[in-house]
Amino acid sequence: MFTESAALRRVKPSATLAATDKARELARQGRNIISLSVGEPDFDTPENVKEAGIKAIRDGKTKYTNTDGIPELKEAICAKFQRENGLAYKPSQINVSPGGKAVLYNAFVASLSPGDEVIIPAPYWVSYPDMVLLAGGEPVSVMTTMESGFKLKPEDLEAAITPRTKWLLLNSPSNPSGAAYTKAELRAIADVLLRHPDVWVLTDDMYEHLVFDDFEFWTIAQVEPAIFDRTLTMNGVSKAYAMTGWRIGYAGGPEPLIKAMSKVMTQTTSNPSSISQWAAVEALNGTQDFIKPHQKLFQERRDLVVSMLNQATGLKCPTPEGAFYVYPSCAELIGKTGPAGQVIRTDEDFVVQLLESEGAAAVHGAAFGLSPYFRISYATSSEVLEDACGRIQRFCASIR
Repeated sequence: MFTESAALRRVKPSATLAATDKARELARQGRNIISLSVGEPDFDTPENVKEAGIKAIRDGKTKYTNTDGIPELKEAICAKFQRENGLAYKPSQINVSPGGKAVLYNAFVASLSPGDEVIIPAPYWVSYPDMVLLAGGEPVSVMTTMESGFKLKPEDLEAAITPRTKWLLLNSPSNPSGAAYTKAELRAIADVLLRHPDVWVLTDDMYEHLVFDDFEFWTIAQVEPAIFDRTLTMNGVSKAYAMTGWRIGYAGGPEPLIKAMSKVMTQTTSNPSSISQWAAVEALNGTQDFIKPHQKLFQERRDLVVSMLNQATGLKCPTPEGAFYVYPSCAELIGKTGPAGQVIRTDEDFVVQLLESEGAAAVHGAAFGLSPYFRISYATSSEVLEDACGRIQRFCASIR
């Protein structure tokens, strides 16, 4: 009889994937379902990037590569970090993995010993704590509030640090809240870290290019060069370049850490797809002209969704600085009764009843470590978003 390993019993399946799968199953049954649970741009991969992948196939670049990335891609990543973030990395300080999730997991496996703690501001991307657990570490959630813009306060970080703290994990702009840290806010966090030289920083910048209202993106090693040697700056091509399925994530960091991450890969995944790597070279080195129009379109969608959700009975939806998510509060509806006569006791009850009643799929806030909220992805057309938000408004109006 099969039994799960002790390590696997510590973790939960991804709630975002579970919500997406449930919506797909209802759609297969003939229900009219709108899924707002997927964190994936609805744009196609740019033509020049697709052509680079096709050319790699035709040129026979389909063999094993260096474990943690081809030299050409590492050079392109170094150029990107210098050009856009003012960070000077050498190719030996670059890791390329099969997706951003793999970068994070490789870093945790390479660095965490049993009992090591990783501070994770909540709400957080659903996979962060479970990856820490799988790697043998202990996730330490630090709650934020809607009033603070879902951002970690320096005093809360200071209070969470213990002698066992190994990492602080920062995600800006954030999945699920869309919150992005200003230069001044990162400066305040860096000041805390300067007082704790044994704490490393892993910054997830995957949504770097999706910021709105003239917000200026900064990453923490750029703000405070003194912590450069204990920072892993993670990014990827999935979101800005609509390359989710190509599975390329990358990071810059201290050479000993990068070598350790490569060592993990030698015994797990080996190299990322050779074809995807060559496509990523073109993504980083080629034209960036499509980024601004995509950014503008996402901002228009954000404004539409925020406006319509704030018109829904009992919801409060803050305006995020970036990414393509909103994280509205449903606190005023907890304890009330939904249209089918069932009491809404949690944010999970809220999204389940919303799906059953109106066919709109979202992800409950408890999955992201902070309730009572829910996450909506607006990475879809304005027409679909209007329909979905209209359904949410009807559902909220029917709650008594």
